[in-house]
Amino acid sequence: MHNTIALDNHLGNPHRKFRTIHVAGTNGKGSCSHTIAAILQSAGYKVGLYTSPHLIDFRERIRVNGKPASKEFVVDFVEKEKGFFEPLQPSFFELTTAMAFTYFAQENVDVAVIEVGLGGRLDCTNIITPDLSIITNISLDHVQFLGNTLEKIAAEKAGIIKEGVPVVIGETTPETITVFQEKAHSVGAPIIFAEEEQKIITATPTADGYTYETTLFGTLHGELGGDYQVKNTNTVLNAVLQLIASGYNISVENIQAGFSTVCSSTGLMGRWQRLQQHPTVVCDAGHNIGGVTEIVRQLMCQNYKSLRIVFGMVNDKEIDEVLAIMPKDATYYFTQASIRRALPAEEMQKKAAKYGLQGGNYPTVKDALQAAQSDASPEDFIFIGGSCFIVADLLQGLQ
Repeated sequence: MHNTIALDNHLGNPHRKFRTIHVAGTNGKGSCSHTIAAILQSAGYKVGLYTSPHLIDFRERIRVNGKPASKEFVVDFVEKEKGFFEPLQPSFFELTTAMAFTYFAQENVDVAVIEVGLGGRLDCTNIITPDLSIITNISLDHVQFLGNTLEKIAAEKAGIIKEGVPVVIGETTPETITVFQEKAHSVGAPIIFAEEEQKIITATPTADGYTYETTLFGTLHGELGGDYQVKNTNTVLNAVLQLIASGYNISVENIQAGFSTVCSSTGLMGRWQRLQQHPTVVCDAGHNIGGVTEIVRQLMCQNYKSLRIVFGMVNDKEIDEVLAIMPKDATYYFTQASIRRALPAEEMQKKAAKYGLQGGNYPTVKDALQAAQSDASPEDFIFIGGSCFIVADLLQGLQ
């Protein structure tokens, strides 16, 4: 945290100039962060939103009321501050976090929703003392940094739990629940387990998202598709109740508006995003074993003549575990994202063959999608994913 604190002190401690909500977790933290931001915007707050990674433009990471930070701000910040930060040699994420906090202070936001970059305890966002902490769930990801068991990963994520600050836990496992209880107890933080506080009566998929009947908020039309959004929605509803209890002025109408406009009001992309019909084309940025498990479960529930999957991963993920659960009855179009960490498409094709997954390899996401589309009939389903960088290349190509 040395670099983070040095940067923050140099910049005049911008993180103390606005209220914050802190969101950690293996999966779902992006969806939850964006939805909470959309609800707060609907309630009339000026809202900062700090998330990662970006898909098309770096400035997506730093938004105020859904609008990305201006190019001028980014350029001016780097030019003005590089004399200080170059000798310090902060990481990309440390510098971006300092930039975000500075922007939010400069823009006089009322509150900022801050998504953890990696883990929690040692993450550079963890200098904030938020009004509310949220931990969506825990599954195995970034094991080389966070530990190779759910308990170890939970302990890192639990590092965002602060003295006296309520924490909402979205999902638990037998391995993680005790970790959260002990940490919350040790710092006197009220803890709410969303699974034990179900606010959803029914959840019905629609052509453009989900319709929820809820216990307290009437009917909600969720703009986000993806079966995993049902759990995220329950987490968000529990979080909003905590915000209301702590003095935030949020109405039922604000909550309904936030859910129904989350993509348009915050710029969220790449979450079970439907790009085309006949054939159906969907992309999703889920990229670890927890996220892919949910995606595969949903793919198996779709109606299609043939399933076609454009697929690639980066070489620091649990590739074998993911390939082992991918649908065997699909035709694959193995590809690679345009980044150095991408596993070459040919290598991915060979690894996948060991798990009975068959298909050709393509040098770019665009080539792979074009091949899938030319092979597809109108009744087919084409899915693009495996890595957020695959989805980023796809969306950049579509722009």
